[in-house]
Amino acid sequence: MYPIKRVVVCTHEKGLVFKEGEFKGFLDAGKHRYFDLFNRVQVDVVSQRDPWLDHRFLDVLINSGEIAKQIIVIDLKDHERALVWIDNRFARILTPGLYALWTTYKKIRHEIVDARNYRFDHPDMDMILANPDADKSLRVIDIREGFSGVMFEDGKYVKILAPGRYVFWNYKTKIEVIPVDIRETATDISGQEIMTADKVTLRMNTLLSYRVVDAKKAVCETENFHQTLYRKAQLALRAIVGTRTLDVLLGGKESIAQEMEEIFATYAKAFGLKITGIGIRDIILPGEMKSLMNKVIEAGKSAEANLISRREETAAMRSQANTAKLLDNHPTLMRLKELEVLERISENAKINVVLGEKGLADRVINLI
Repeated sequence: MYPIKRVVVCTHEKGLVFKEGEFKGFLDAGKHRYFDLFNRVQVDVVSQRDPWLDHRFLDVLINSGEIAKQIIVIDLKDHERALVWIDNRFARILTPGLYALWTTYKKIRHEIVDARNYRFDHPDMDMILANPDADKSLRVIDIREGFSGVMFEDGKYVKILAPGRYVFWNYKTKIEVIPVDIRETATDISGQEIMTADKVTLRMNTLLSYRVVDAKKAVCETENFHQTLYRKAQLALRAIVGTRTLDVLLGGKESIAQEMEEIFATYAKAFGLKITGIGIRDIILPGEMKSLMNKVIEAGKSAEANLISRREETAAMRSQANTAKLLDNHPTLMRLKELEVLERISENAKINVVLGEKGLADRVINLI
């Protein structure tokens, strides 16, 4: 063991001298020698090019007062955070604790922020959030267009957030933001088997359109407003269909849809929704009921066709009777009619016509 120790401190360094664990001072740049027979002296050489002075005895070094002009000291309480820029570039977010930064070779700037004001806003927000460690101290919530954010502080409703970016400190206060879609939404109420008033079981598919008009009610008044509206719609649909016969249902879809919309509007308003439209897409009957309905329709169409045929036959007979009466009252018209008949017959055969006392038609009949 040599009693003389040598320490070399470069121009960008500082020597921290400790004797038996006690800080004794600094060594500037140069070559230093000191007598240490029992190895009680320790010199820690630190670089000033690294702005962060990190040492196990940092509080002792700061309290010594010998380097006060060469460093910036940042002492943060539990509710404080610090934003640090080095050479005009954002470096780090500091959490509660004691920090020291060399100012010899770097330009240091810092801001102390109160994290109890849970909302964080800053002109250099994008630069700060781009830091890899920013998510350890900050929480970012983005609300897209077409959505509203329902904000809670420690479980208590605070306000509605419009679309945009919101940044909060990760502090003791628990901030929760629930995004709510306020665009128009369409949902199918399908596959529901319902019995009509005349005991016919059918399945009805309904299309329901709605939108959120009060995001607070939509979140606070029900656990899941989508599911709640769906269940309410099913119950209302059963109540409406159960009071009508199948014929009424098939013939009055529009009136049913209107009544459904009135009932749903009351349900929806209770938890912040507005019904924008409702319609019955289709009514599905069981297989045997379909066959029966087809037979009924077929019989109805057949009866309708027979009725039309009878009407046409009656009209034809009435026309013939009127024609016969007209010919009987006007002999000249009768002669003209006979000539028309003769003309049609002579088109395909050669005949001789002999006129006599009887009418032309009788002569032609005798010839044939």
